[in-house]
Amino acid sequence: MSPFFHSKGGDIPIFRLASNESFQASGKSGCPLPAETMTKIAAVVAAGGTGTRMNLAVPKQFLDLAGRPILVHTLRNIQQINDIAQIIVVLPAGHIRQADQILLNEKWRIPVQLAAGGAVRQESVRKGVVRTSSDVDIILVHDAVRPLCDPGTMQRVVDAAREFGAAVPGLPATETIKRVSARGRVLATPAREELFVIQTPQCFRAPILRAALERARKAGYVGTDESSVVRWAGHAVTVVPGSPINIKITQPSDLAYAELLMGQPSGRLSEEGGAMLRVGQGIDYHRLVEGRKLILGGVEIPFEKGLEGHSDADALAHAVCDALLGAAALGDIGKHFPDTDPAHLNRPSLEFLREIRAMVEDAGWRVLNVDVTMLAQRPRLAPFMDCMKRNLAGALELPVESVSVKATTTEGMNAEGRGEGISAQAVVLMEKQEHLTGSQGSEAATKIKAHRKDAEDRKETQRQPLAGQQSEIR
Repeated sequence: MSPFFHSKGGDIPIFRLASNESFQASGKSGCPLPAETMTKIAAVVAAGGTGTRMNLAVPKQFLDLAGRPILVHTLRNIQQINDIAQIIVVLPAGHIRQADQILLNEKWRIPVQLAAGGAVRQESVRKGVVRTSSDVDIILVHDAVRPLCDPGTMQRVVDAAREFGAAVPGLPATETIKRVSARGRVLATPAREELFVIQTPQCFRAPILRAALERARKAGYVGTDESSVVRWAGHAVTVVPGSPINIKITQPSDLAYAELLMGQPSGRLSEEGGAMLRVGQGIDYHRLVEGRKLILGGVEIPFEKGLEGHSDADALAHAVCDALLGAAALGDIGKHFPDTDPAHLNRPSLEFLREIRAMVEDAGWRVLNVDVTMLAQRPRLAPFMDCMKRNLAGALELPVESVSVKATTTEGMNAEGRGEGISAQAVVLMEKQEHLTGSQGSEAATKIKAHRKDAEDRKETQRQPLAGQQSEIR
């Protein structure tokens, strides 16, 4: 396909597909925003669906998709946009309470606001736009039922709106399109090279969208989408490459297709067809000694001995910690929580795990699943495994079904078989979250460096008084 889309009649401005080159457009959208200033973006999410076409009593934006409501997937993708500062969901007043309960179950980097919409989509969007902060530069409007829009598509639209004033994602029509009369007769066959399927998010400089929607309200004009209102108001709209997986869920078959896409091995698809995955492995050994509690997976297990260590010596949690750090290439648990630091004396290891999860997330990684095997001759661990799973899932903010905990004996062989100690081996799968680029990526890198420096400073402070100690036990 040509790197340019051309509009013979001038209705669709020319644009270049290459993301690192300038878009070319015409019209009166004004001068680009200064490149050196930070752009503040507000998102208005239209969630007015009632589920009629799905033949369901549940609004389609609340339907389950791969374990989460469709609306949650859509909002999580919007949260990945660089410079996003405000998110407003507009929906029927009767749906606000249900949406509020759904959102309370999630953690949001940017708080999500809910607002009552209007009788039609355009009025709902206008009510959302009115609530946007006066200092935002770009307003992004997105369908609540497009849960698979990738960060690359969103960023392309934002960048084009920043430069030209108004932009939408679109795909060239691949089928022949005909104009058909009410009686079912073909009236005309438009040139296919001029036809595009337009998607959301649609982005606009804030003054352009605000003025266009208000002018349309006063004139009684109703467009098919926000870009048609902006064009009606006299502004050019630039089309940038959309994404074939950015589907709008309106029919039961759309939901089935989205489930199929979400079920790909990557766990989440990008426009390039997949995400970066990494596997991490962690192994930890601790000696059984008298006078210590036996803690595994945050569970205190009745036994005459416990594991020796500086912290609570939770070998299970330590193995998972090292697996996470290994997958993210961030060192090991001893580097971040040295046994020379008095602050970690008898400290619960699940606290280490929570901090390490935050570290790998700051570095741009998301944990997908964990599998752990413990090796112990005694005591019998099976009765405590469900509780261990729940503790790990809570620390990692994962569904319990994404955590596996197993135990085996060594048939009397090795130190574990002789009852001298217990060991644990963990494997994790993690996914790179591509939104951590630019300022966010720099911030994540700064956090990791600061954490490492703090650990090194504490280690140096404690080195002299503890120079004679050789223990590697955590």
